[in-house]
Formats: sequence, C-alpha cells, structure tokens
Amino acid sequence: MAEVRSTVGDTSWFVKARFGLFIHWGLYALPARHEWVKQIEQIPDEVYDKKYFLHFDPDLYDPEQWAAAAAGAGMKYFVVTTKHHEGFCLWDSKLTDYKAPNTPAGRDLLRPMVGAFRGRGLRVGFYHSLIDWHHPDFVIDDVHSMRNHPDRAKLNEQRDQRRYIEYLHGQVRELLTEYGKVDIIFYDFSYPSGTHGRPDTFVGKGRDDWDSQNLLRMTRELQPGIIVNDRLDLMDVEGGWDVRTPEQFMPRRWVEVDGQPVVWETCQTFSGSWGYHRDEATWKSVDQLLRMLIEVVSKGGNLLLNVGPTGRGEFDQRAMDRLTGIGEWMRRHGRSIYGCTAAPEGFQTPQDCRLTYNPETNRMYVHIFAWPFRHLHLDGFRDRVEYAQLLNDASEIRFTQPHDHQAEVDGSGDNTLTLELPVVKPNVAIPVVELYLK
Repeated sequence: MAEVRSTVGDTSWFVKARFGLFIHWGLYALPARHEWVKQIEQIPDEVYDKKYFLHFDPDLYDPEQWAAAAAGAGMKYFVVTTKHHEGFCLWDSKLTDYKAPNTPAGRDLLRPMVGAFRGRGLRVGFYHSLIDWHHPDFVIDDVHSMRNHPDRAKLNEQRDQRRYIEYLHGQVRELLTEYGKVDIIFYDFSYPSGTHGRPDTFVGKGRDDWDSQNLLRMTRELQPGIIVNDRLDLMDVEGGWDVRTPEQFMPRRWVEVDGQPVVWETCQTFSGSWGYHRDEATWKSVDQLLRMLIEVVSKGGNLLLNVGPTGRGEFDQRAMDRLTGIGEWMRRHGRSIYGCTAAPEGFQTPQDCRLTYNPETNRMYVHIFAWPFRHLHLDGFRDRVEYAQLLNDASEIRFTQPHDHQAEVDGSGDNTLTLELPVVKPNVAIPVVELYLK
C-alpha cells in the first residue's frame, strides 16, 4: 500500500486512539425529534426560542458521568457540538446572548465537560457549525430553516454575510483560547452552490462564505498541532484539511484521495439521529457497533460514535446499554483496536473474519464474526506465526500446517496455517485470536 498522506495537524495519537465519542447536544434535545427539527419543520425563531430556549434546563447534567461512560466504553477522545446549525451555544460566548447561561441552565455547560473528559485522560475535540439559522446576518440559502419564507429576498437585503464571518471567526477564537489544549476541531459543513450533484439553481455556501482560508490559518495558529476535518471546502488546498470524515456509511476500503491513502474517521450514530430522538427505534445492537469498530480499524480508520443527551442532561438508557456492552468487550480486546491498522499485504482475510495489525508489537488480530467448527484456515500465514491465543483469556490456540488429505479435499495451499479452535464459541460478543508474528 502507498504511504499515508502526511498531515499538518498531529495525527500521531489519533491513529492509535481509533475510538472516540461524538456528542450532539443543544436545544433540539427538547423537541426530541431530530437535531434538524428547526429546519425540517421550518420553525420560526420566535416559536423555536419561546418553546425551547426558555425551557432548556438540564438539571441532571453531570459531565463526570458522561466522561466515565465514555472512558468505560474504551473511548480515547470526544468531540462535542459547541454550536450546531440552530445557532445555540453551550458556552458563555461574549459575542451572543443565544447561549446556555441565558437559559434556565444558567451556566457554561462546556467548561465542566472539558474538565471531566480531560480528567479521564480523553483528548478534547470541538464540533462547530459553520451554519447558523439563528444569526441575523447569516444569509438565507436553500438549506436555511427560512428557505421557503415568502419574503426571503427582502429579508436577505438586511443581512451581511461578512458580519456573520466576523462572528464565526470570533467564536472560534473564543473556543480555541479559553479551554486549554484542543486536539480536534470538526467544522460542519460546506455545501457550495451547484456542486456535488445539486441542481444549478441550488443556493448554498462554500469557502468564500466562511472565509475558510483565514479561518483555517487562525485555527492552526491558535492551536498548533490541532487536527482539522475536511468540511471547510478546502479539499484542493495544500494543508486545507487533515482527516477525511465519511458520515453514516462504511467505506469499502481504506479511504483515498487522488489514489493516496489518507487519515480518516467515520462518524456514526447509535440510531438514525444525532440529537436525542425519543421515538427513533433503529438502534444498533452492541454486536453491530463492535463489528463497525473492527471493520473501520481493519481499513485503517477511526470510529467516532455519537450519543445525543436528553434535555435533562443524561445519556438515556439505550445509549448507556450500548456503551456498557462495548466497554465489556473492549476491556478484554482493546489491544486489537488501539494502535492497530489494516493488515500488511500478503495476509488474506479469512471468511467471516476481519484482520487488524499492530505494527509496533508485530501482532495480528483475527476477529471472528461467525464461529467456525473446530478449524480456521489462514491463507498466507504459514511459517509466519510463532504463537497464538484467544485474546479474551490468553488461552493457547494450537495451529498446524494442513496435511495432505486436507489439502487435497479443501484446496488448502502450501501457504496455509490452520488454527485449532474450541468447539464452543467463547462467551464474548466477538472472539479474537491474537497471533504473535515471527
């Protein structure tokens, strides 16, 4: 495989951490029917704010519990929505009144969160929306909550995107100077007019509407080494991004740009919504989520798994059940994830399995999605393994080269290694065999 594209931001820790927590939290936790509810239902500011801004009171908010749940699940970093598209800010910004301290919450909700997660050893990441459906100078476009307002053109005559740019940059400056070291910033998102399959009539926003070049320059100056995602509409600019971020789908292979592998992270939800959604029922099981994590690492990527806290400030029971289940598996199998990446060339992935590899320890991990009867055949592994064990309990797995009759019957080649597995599947969600390579 070609060498992975270098980054301006420090991704050395990131590609070892592999697993992070995304948190989407804002006023939309109260309607509890999707974080885009304002846009989807085209709710006017005065209605949205009277309902939700005036009633946002997360009285059960305990960031120490959030941090404990993330750490217990084996996550190594977190990214929180400082401001989502609705424009509401979790911190005590000096540039707006539309913030948590002015709701019944009555305080900066971001600062104690950063302290709690940092105290558990997790790296700190901020999501910040480039979009703002509340700001009076944000020009109404085809993604705006007022996109179909009959007086859209007249309303836009009073709006000045340059003033909004000053606001956007000013808030980012606050975030990157008042909360200590910030390891990641996740900008979201650009949607230029007439691009990416959109009709020519589509009115969107891109780099000029955010002054992305200067925003990026300021970001890197204020937080040297910070990792920047790929949504500033600067994909064609040298150093314009560090990490590709495929969302809500699983790439088929290591993500590439112009034929070169890149650092990448997929962000995924427990269910079909990022914000708390009371009635959403398509929740993934613990097994599905673990398979997703393993699949991502086997392709050289990271998984950023999202939770949407409730309006009272808790992770709901469905989320806690998943985090607990993931943590139970990660406690015994974390070393097949941390520091691991795709298997080197020459090692074939067995059927119903995924391979991860730690280049520092020279160990290969065989994640077995479907437990076979007695034998697992590893093509390309012969004479390359010195010892094998189940990772959950460090019990030895013996192995053999295929004998002549087996090779004749099933076509095992000269390069095959056969693991002798117990008949009964180990009592873990996904068993892993750890191979010590020669």
